[in-house]
Amino acid sequence: MPILEISGLSKGYGEGAKRTEVLSDINMRVEEGEFIAIVGFSGSGKTTLISLVAGLIEADAGGVIVKGKQIDGPGTDRGLVFQSYSLMPWLSVHGNVSLAVDSVFKGKPKAEREALTRRYIDMVGLSHAVDRKPAELSGGMRQRVSVARALAMQPEILLLDEPLSALDALTRAKLQDEFAEISAKEKKTIILITNDVDEAILLADRIIPLTPGPKATLGPSFAVDIPRPRDRGEMNHDETFIRLRAEITEYLMEVGAARGADVEKDIKLPNVVPITQSEPGGKRKSDKVPEAYSKAARSAIEEGYVEFFEVKKVYPTPKGPLTVVDGFDMKLKQGEFVTLIGHSGCGKSTVLSMVAGLNAISGGGIVLDGREVHTAGPDRAVVFQAPSLMPWLTARQNVALGVDKVYPNAKPSERRDIVDYYLSRVGLSDSMDKLAVELSNGMKQRVGIARAFALSPKLLLLDEPFGMLDSLTRWELQDVLMDVWKRTQVTAICVTHDVDEAILLADRVVMMSNGPNARIGNIMEVDLPRPRSRKALLAHPDYYAYREELLDFLEAYEGGANPAPELIEQIKEKRARRIGRSAAAAE
Repeated sequence: MPILEISGLSKGYGEGAKRTEVLSDINMRVEEGEFIAIVGFSGSGKTTLISLVAGLIEADAGGVIVKGKQIDGPGTDRGLVFQSYSLMPWLSVHGNVSLAVDSVFKGKPKAEREALTRRYIDMVGLSHAVDRKPAELSGGMRQRVSVARALAMQPEILLLDEPLSALDALTRAKLQDEFAEISAKEKKTIILITNDVDEAILLADRIIPLTPGPKATLGPSFAVDIPRPRDRGEMNHDETFIRLRAEITEYLMEVGAARGADVEKDIKLPNVVPITQSEPGGKRKSDKVPEAYSKAARSAIEEGYVEFFEVKKVYPTPKGPLTVVDGFDMKLKQGEFVTLIGHSGCGKSTVLSMVAGLNAISGGGIVLDGREVHTAGPDRAVVFQAPSLMPWLTARQNVALGVDKVYPNAKPSERRDIVDYYLSRVGLSDSMDKLAVELSNGMKQRVGIARAFALSPKLLLLDEPFGMLDSLTRWELQDVLMDVWKRTQVTAICVTHDVDEAILLADRVVMMSNGPNARIGNIMEVDLPRPRSRKALLAHPDYYAYREELLDFLEAYEGGANPAPELIEQIKEKRARRIGRSAAAAE
């Protein structure tokens, strides 16, 4: 008999015409000790499903049976860890965990309850922080407290509702490994809600997609037949991992596309010139570089459209100057797409903010198309992690704010065509007149991308543009970005912590060493055909070799390490050998 059985489960919210059917006819059987991962898009009803299983809300139809008995509310047989930490801020780590233990095991002697509390605090690696309050803990440590609290209640089923999605990539990877260890030690039945396919494959015995809402239901089940323990780096050699990852990704992309895309309006762009490329009266500027500059920096014109010369950033601190970036040196060709990747605190966003003119350069210099960068300007467009829209304006009005400034000599109808063209290109044809406050996070970021491209910048700067989005929405917007970029071929620099995003977008991936005193640790040329799509990359024989190099590099620099140059060379050579074998096999 399964430990958990869900039959005909349905749930909706609202009344009458405003009612939304979120889940429809959910059916699932989970065996004791099984680790299930449910993956789906934002808004597909994943949290509603986990709340129904936890007994926090009532179903409209169907039911949940645990060990042969239908649930009628929350119970100690099910422990729940939310995305947000939900800790008591006035209690210590010990206090938060013991509060749960004392409520569940009132009949146990005090010594036994204390032993339980200590055992699970030790298990999640927080013995050194047992007396700290939540405000003194990092995000990853707070989530460890939540996990310890849930485990200490000794539930038969552990429910994890996107517990790691709010964390940075390094902390997330560490906690994934800890979840794997806890799963092996505790032998719990676990249901994990996630939007990260790699996380699901690393942890689960079985992966079940949740189709997009409304009326979301469960898709086919994918068995994860990969031996444990699983190593995220080594799995890039595993044919089962590569096949399974492609199958799940393609399924999710297909059901995502089927939910309906905006119809693009076929608008022909008017022949107008941005202010950064025009003279008074709207005439195009001469492309001839001033003679004085040509003499002083001829190599920058011939070899580098964008050039970083030993760029340094120093911040004053009470303990003295702190050098965050120390000697960032690089040239970009016109039309090149470069991604910056590295651990948190390695100075990626600092480099981007300096070339944007938003952060003063402490040493060295940056040249863009023959002019040294000192301040912000319309020749550089920035897309931030948060889209920074005016909430009281429509999508069209938000984009028009910049377009009206950059094309002062164009007719109003021409400027409107530019706005409409780029909004349609990012899939917002039917949402141009919606207020920004009415848009989802993914739609807001589409507006931000449209606004950046509409300025016809010389340099496009992207600062973790999809970092706040779930991985499935991120896939969609990466493809949108690639589609618009291939039409414009604008020179671009993108900061990311996502290995797959770095490869998908880039001609070169620049890997940063750890901060402080961060500099370029390695540059990886990405020799994969364009135009690119995620689906095409998954099928390319060399893709996982590039992926392995980035993961190996990040592992080498993990925890503030400073690896020897020989190790970095070994990582590069391993990728070259793998690509060589792939090429030989293809002949």
